[in-house]
Amino acid sequence: MRSTSWFGRGRPPGKHHSHSAMKGIEYLARISIKHGIDPDELFARLIDAWKNKKSKCEGMMIECREKTNDHGIFLLTKGDCWFAQFQLTEYFLTKANPLKEHVKKKLVEVRSLTKNKPARLKIKDLFIGQKHVTVKARVHQISKPQVVFTRFGTQAYVSNIIIGDDTKNIELSLWNNQVSAISEGDIIQIKNGYVASFMGKKQLRIGRRGTISIMEDEEFVLMQKFR
Repeated sequence: MRSTSWFGRGRPPGKHHSHSAMKGIEYLARISIKHGIDPDELFARLIDAWKNKKSKCEGMMIECREKTNDHGIFLLTKGDCWFAQFQLTEYFLTKANPLKEHVKKKLVEVRSLTKNKPARLKIKDLFIGQKHVTVKARVHQISKPQVVFTRFGTQAYVSNIIIGDDTKNIELSLWNNQVSAISEGDIIQIKNGYVASFMGKKQLRIGRRGTISIMEDEEFVLMQKFR
């Protein structure tokens, strides 16, 4: 039988905490961390929306679209972008900011994941000839793949893309299906890559033993925060 854990204070999940309401709380905790919003401020703006239908917080609009005696349906937007819709119970909104407890729990989880791990490389520190490179960066630009012929006489597609972290950008060379696996704006992680020289500048390459993977945006932000 599946069990559910309650990490806040007060009464455990029951009629006061539906599954959808708990998901809403967890989502709000992620938003607080990802966008650097103080949980006290976010919680206060949620209460404003509960009472007055609408409220603003750090450039986001919080709207209570539907309200009953014990819960509300909230919509989060930023400009013309729809963030999320979630449910919160009245019991949650009348507590002494239980959102803060969830934010603390999430931060503890991140610290435990990153503790004792070797320092991650920053792009500004990469040098030509460096091997076994592991970096995390955002994809800024993807060039149109070009057809080339390998030394074995086979045809291949290569694309030089621009990636960057908070220190510098670098060109990354991708081949064949590696190009179609990513999009501009993605957060990627390169493992076991190497740095070469191409037309007089540094270029990051994956090679046969290297890998490329797409990370969740939230995970990337948290890892940058707790390096």
